Amino acid sequence: MPKALYERELISLQAKLVDMQAWVQQSGARVVVIFEGRDAAGKGSTIKRVSEYMNPRVTRIVALPTPSARDKTRWYFQRYVPHLPAGGEIVLMDRSWYNRAGVERVMGYCTNEEYHRFLHQAPIFERLLVEDGIILLKYWFSVSDVVQEERFRSRLDDPMRRWKLSPNDVLSITKWEDYSRAKDNMFIHTDIAEAPWYEVRSDDKRRSRINMMHHLLSKIPYERVEPEPIVIPPRPAPGGYERPPRDWSNIVPDYAQELIDEHTSGG
Repeated sequence: MPKALYERELISLQAKLVDMQAWVQQSGARVVVIFEGRDAAGKGSTIKRVSEYMNPRVTRIVALPTPSARDKTRWYFQRYVPHLPAGGEIVLMDRSWYNRAGVERVMGYCTNEEYHRFLHQAPIFERLLVEDGIILLKYWFSVSDVVQEERFRSRLDDPMRRWKLSPNDVLSITKWEDYSRAKDNMFIHTDIAEAPWYEVRSDDKRRSRINMMHHLLSKIPYERVEPEPIVIPPRPAPGGYERPPRDWSNIVPDYAQELIDEHTSGG
């Protein structure tokens, strides 16, 4: 997708997402958006674009760490329930309860009994959420094996993105077919009418972000909410306040000025 076209449409969609957020706040709606898919499929970068201009007090990103020893003794979905939205909130889940159907299944982090119990309970759990009024949207980001490996290699040599590459990510190359089977089985059991899966082709990141954001907006029955007018009052006349001497404070050194001086001097 051409960069100029992408950037123009991106900012338009982000403005509409802000409108959608305002409607969620006013209406008291509850929205959960699940981002799942293979490693390096573009989930995180899409979440970043979706949330870029959103109010973080209204739109929360949930990315849970590895479950603790205590987590492992609880009902599986119990770990996620506290992160569900209250009225007027949006939750973007960077991976979700579907860890059990994907990485936990493929890497052997859960038992066969736990896995099959999840496939049975997940549709029930999600129907309960939807029945209670939560808008639940599930997106699967699909990437080809060639593009996935290219993205892994680019992360390996990039110190700013090296943290995105974990040992499990690398193993996903050798377990490509295992992940494919796990995904197919997951869809068979959890692609339900109340909460269907929507697949996002993500070899082209620009295209996938635009497609996902546009689809998300089409699935939320929002209306534009006119913001309440805000009047900035005139500043009152000085009332005799005197600021303490600046040398009483720990002022951050002006490193920016050092850079400017160095630049102007040709250093």
